[in-house]
Amino acid sequence: MKKLLLFAALPLFMASCNAPKTEQAQPIEPVKKDIAVQLYSLLRHGVSDDYDGTIKKVGEMGFTSVEAAGYGDGKFYGKTPEAFKADLEAVGVYALSSHTGRGLSADELKSKKYSDETTAWWDQCIAAHKAAGMKYIVTPSMEVPKTIEDLQTYCEYYNEIGRKCKENGMKFGYHNHAFEFVKIKNGENEVVMYDYMIQNTDPALVLFEMDVYWVVRGAASPVDYFNKYPGRFEVLHVKDNKELGQSGMVGFDAIFKNTDTAGVKHLIIEVEKYNFEPTESVKKSLEYLQNCSLVKESYI
Repeated sequence: MKKLLLFAALPLFMASCNAPKTEQAQPIEPVKKDIAVQLYSLLRHGVSDDYDGTIKKVGEMGFTSVEAAGYGDGKFYGKTPEAFKADLEAVGVYALSSHTGRGLSADELKSKKYSDETTAWWDQCIAAHKAAGMKYIVTPSMEVPKTIEDLQTYCEYYNEIGRKCKENGMKFGYHNHAFEFVKIKNGENEVVMYDYMIQNTDPALVLFEMDVYWVVRGAASPVDYFNKYPGRFEVLHVKDNKELGQSGMVGFDAIFKNTDTAGVKHLIIEVEKYNFEPTESVKKSLEYLQNCSLVKESYI
């Protein structure tokens, strides 16, 4: 993919974030930084995993917060919002955000009206996330709309969810994969789905949790998007093919040098594939950011 060449400044990146060790180099104790972990990296199967042991390890590793991926029926990983919050606080972390969402039915897309069931679902969802002390609710994915009209309906839908969240002191966002960089026919022209979503949602109501790895896999440049839509990327999913820095395909140096332009306030590590046991892979990814001089101690 030609656009991957946008990240050709790899030598600088390696020197800044992954400097090779030499015999003369002295070990440097990393400063603890404000970094979250997407719990899907460790709790892949929800409540069937070792919930208690995992939460404990997250605190021991040095994370400051988590992003959940186990919400359902008003609970997180089978726990009430209050219990989930207490479990995290007991190990010294807090709930920053959560991946969850509800798609529109064919009837809702056609009528552009949301059902009472959809409204009730979001009311319960927002109340649960607020009770857990979260700042953000993030929709993790969506189906590729068949038409530009359907995509516009989703943009309006996300604006409405964002308005509900704002009224409750929270923020709403959307998390990308690679498919959002496909083009959708718009009259006689074509538009990139991700651009259309950013352009047709209200910045005061909808933010974009950019997954930098999936942007690269979509043959695009995270920094180009930072510059094109400054301030829209309040949360970043810092991710690689496996552990952070493992693939060499994501230009983390350029990303971290441009976080002010992006409007970044939080970094969230996600690991979905592993060279090591999952806990070790996540730990190595955290150490990678802790030791990277370009990563701030805090973005807020």
